[in-house]
Amino acid sequence: MDGLIMDYQLTIDKMIKRANRVFPDKEIVSVLPSGAKHRYTYSDLYRRTVRLMNVLRGLGVGRGHRVATFMWNDYRHLELYFAIPSLGAVTHTLNIRLFSEQLSYIVNHAEDMVIFADATLLGPLEEIAPQLKSVRQYVVVSEEGKMPETSLSPLADYETLMADAEDDEDFPELSETDACGLCYTSGTTGKPKGALYSHRGIYVHTLMAGMVDMLGIGERDVLLPVVPMFHANAWSAPFICAMVGAKLVYAGQNVQPEALVPLMQEEGVTFAMGVPTIWSGMLQHLRQTGGNLGRVKKLVVGGSSVPRAMIEAFKREHGIDIIHAWGMTEMSPLGSLNRLLGKMEDWPEDRQFGALSRVGKPAPCVEMKIVDDAGRELPWDGRSSGELLVRGPTVIRSYYKNAEAADQFTDDGWFRTGDVVTIDENALLQITDRTKDLIKSGGEWISSVEMENAIMACPGVMEAAVVARPDAKWDERPVAFVVRQPDADPPQPEQIIAHLRNHFAKWQLPAPADIRFIEHIPRTSVGKFDKKVLRSQLA
Repeated sequence: MDGLIMDYQLTIDKMIKRANRVFPDKEIVSVLPSGAKHRYTYSDLYRRTVRLMNVLRGLGVGRGHRVATFMWNDYRHLELYFAIPSLGAVTHTLNIRLFSEQLSYIVNHAEDMVIFADATLLGPLEEIAPQLKSVRQYVVVSEEGKMPETSLSPLADYETLMADAEDDEDFPELSETDACGLCYTSGTTGKPKGALYSHRGIYVHTLMAGMVDMLGIGERDVLLPVVPMFHANAWSAPFICAMVGAKLVYAGQNVQPEALVPLMQEEGVTFAMGVPTIWSGMLQHLRQTGGNLGRVKKLVVGGSSVPRAMIEAFKREHGIDIIHAWGMTEMSPLGSLNRLLGKMEDWPEDRQFGALSRVGKPAPCVEMKIVDDAGRELPWDGRSSGELLVRGPTVIRSYYKNAEAADQFTDDGWFRTGDVVTIDENALLQITDRTKDLIKSGGEWISSVEMENAIMACPGVMEAAVVARPDAKWDERPVAFVVRQPDADPPQPEQIIAHLRNHFAKWQLPAPADIRFIEHIPRTSVGKFDKKVLRSQLA
């Protein structure tokens, strides 16, 4: 029909071409294992991406082949992020923190053809290599460009391959419906499941996530993604920065506050992204040292719920906005993000912090609804609680080669997130729990997430995780595992319970014996509280 829009394919190669043409001189900084910094520009990234595409061709990689990365955050990982999909292949980011059984299962299930790995991470691959059925080539990425001693074979050196590669710019014609990325869930229940992404889905997600009322990243920003590049597309940070020309800073292996604070100051970081545990540790470090984060104005927090106390502390003590986000691997990953609406600017401060403690409004292109156990849709009134269902162009429609998980998708095209939520009249989403983490006591529900947030607001508490223990009379009762703040007056169980009385009914409160102090809370491979480990300790 005359007058229609051009049939322009939304593909990832367009992003790196734009970065080279429009922002050739903007910097990408990486901290290497030795602590030295590597610097280059988007034009350098483009030239090396072209060369890397030719390296991949030489290794036999073609359209649809899965190429795995087993790497820290740095510029070589970024090159793979663009070269693999620009060739028509699929970038499969392997989680470096997985157990060997999970890792071998994922590589075999994905049928990875080549694995690129940092020299410091070869041990886990050596352990599972005899079980890997599809891998034809290992490529080692090292700081010095020297081949390490390893049993992996056949093995090639990244920089040697790059030096020998041609500079010919040969970008194949791609379809936006082609697969471009693959990421597996952490497998907290059952085997890990693969989320396969299309070029169109990633492109749309990049445009959506970068919008002013979403992440709002611009050319003047300096972004430090502490979120690992092996997790959920690094929350789209590599793609957004290439699209808008923002300076990128990668911290490499060391993401402790002692290393991050000077890095953020020296590089003029304005915007950083990470899970709550990164920023809670940062807050304690700043309090102990009297330090600051330089030009940082915004910290995006995702992966798990953010305590209101942390949001207030960063704003009041450092003038930094905590931007609370929620998403899932299956959603590319952004689902919602919280910024104050215009009408909230005149609200009292206490009410504003109450709004900011939620995980925000639905992202553009993401439809949401809440349903009860019978599948009936519930109102957005801030009180009705049920499972969250989502759909949209950035949400997967099935798991990769996994028909057994089909029940997570409804017949009319919605994805069942497993999160129990409320949505209020301002379209602000609040995660109250995972369906598997709710505590049912005496026939009534207790939200473990709400109790965790309340405990973490108690003076002297750094972190808390709440799980259920079996109870003969009440069916289940809450047990709180608590980590005390260092250099603070240690809270006692009775003090924590007294604090909870302001937020919970008497029947919901844990007994003093169910407040258990531990040195650290176990975490999953992506930094979330690993409640299955805590439950096993109770058992």
